[in-house]
Amino acid sequence: MRLSARTQYALRAAAELAAAPPGPVPAERIATAQDIPRRFLDNILLQLRRAGLINSQRGPDGGYWLARPADEISLADIIVVIEGVWPQSERFPGVAGPLAGVWTALREHERTTLTEITLAHIASGSLPPL
Repeated sequence: MRLSARTQYALRAAAELAAAPPGPVPAERIATAQDIPRRFLDNILLQLRRAGLINSQRGPDGGYWLARPADEISLADIIVVIEGVWPQSERFPGVAGPLAGVWTALREHERTTLTEITLAHIASGSLPPL
């Protein structure tokens, strides 16, 4: 699976929020900690907020925080918001036809793995058995 830079940045920003103490985290702190261009990050945070994965508050004490506990937000949740729907199976002609089943099985394994891993796993550095 190829993930765009935008999706990788979104995952890193969300992990930063999951590891942060309770309360709003300024976008500048996320950008600096994860080495994400600020303007790019602002667009990603807006997309995650519109999807209901994070909340925001304006003002001097403002910032961003997860909308749900970190153990309820999977990596797949973030990927789907940023990338859109999961790739569909392709069809191959002739003798290559069975390859479609192989790619489908690989995508399903990816989806299952990314659904099982949550932001809490990433923030704690403790991944579940894969």
